Amino acid sequence: MKRVLLVGGGHAHAWVLRAGVPGEVTLVTPYPHHVYSGMLPGFVAGHYKLDEIRIDVATLAARAGVKLVLGSVAALDAKRRIARLDDGLELPYDRASLDVGSQAAAPDYALAAKPFEHFMEQWLEAKDRVRTAAVVGGGAAGVEMAMAVAHRANARVTLYSDRPMFRAGLARRIARQLARNGVDLRSVAFAESMRGEYDLVIWTAGAAALPWLRESGLATDERGFVLVDDRLRSVSHPEVYAAGDCATLRDAPHPKSGVFAVRHAPVLAANLAGAQQRYVPQRRTLALIGCGERFAIADWGGVSWEGAWAWRWKDRIDRRWVERFTL
Repeated sequence: MKRVLLVGGGHAHAWVLRAGVPGEVTLVTPYPHHVYSGMLPGFVAGHYKLDEIRIDVATLAARAGVKLVLGSVAALDAKRRIARLDDGLELPYDRASLDVGSQAAAPDYALAAKPFEHFMEQWLEAKDRVRTAAVVGGGAAGVEMAMAVAHRANARVTLYSDRPMFRAGLARRIARQLARNGVDLRSVAFAESMRGEYDLVIWTAGAAALPWLRESGLATDERGFVLVDDRLRSVSHPEVYAAGDCATLRDAPHPKSGVFAVRHAPVLAANLAGAQQRYVPQRRTLALIGCGERFAIADWGGVSWEGAWAWRWKDRIDRRWVERFTL
């Protein structure tokens, strides 16, 4: 019986657990629950309870007959086919699948948005005493987080973005909503000398690869993410699959976003079960950006709208995803 090692309990592996994988399967993940990233700003804004945005990975694993090991991989030896955990435990495999996401390249003084579980723990401790906050990173994650913090904590929030992140029409809508929520947008890079101005600095800028991926022997891109083919297999070690933020499609690279991780999931599950499905990135993606209160901006292929109805649409999509894994 083949030994299958699943590393990480993210969006794609939640789907894999739900679908089932043949073999002697082990899941390694630091937490028994997985936070659905699309609902994290809504949690910060106070719209969701903790249990509404988490997937019970431990229960999914138990139902699937998968051995659960709570821990983090410290090193992967692709040549020897062994993963070593941070406590020294070594796990050999015949096939492996990586769904470990990315990390925010945050300085020590900032609260990184990833890993989400750690972020939530720190946010729950800090939220009642935050009166001024800086959010660094002007992508969708930073925009949503800035408005969520302003809404929930009634704090004075400044969003730092040193480059344009959206096309002109969508950028104007976002700028209006930031202003409506009292968020000050500054088009400059955040400097360490600024940190004394704020009770809390939240870092959402940049997706960095986990260091052990580059050191594993797997082929990676220039940033250290695992290079995969259209079947989500490592281009250098086809017995290893990778999905979500930790993977880069060699022939069709796309942004590091939960939207793509969700689309990877059924292809990964099918191929781990023996299929040969190809993942084809969607040409257009739907973006739904929460704006603090129950209001959102929707963007599809360069056309955008906004309103409370867009929030309800986003809420239905997000809840439906989490409910797929409710047992």
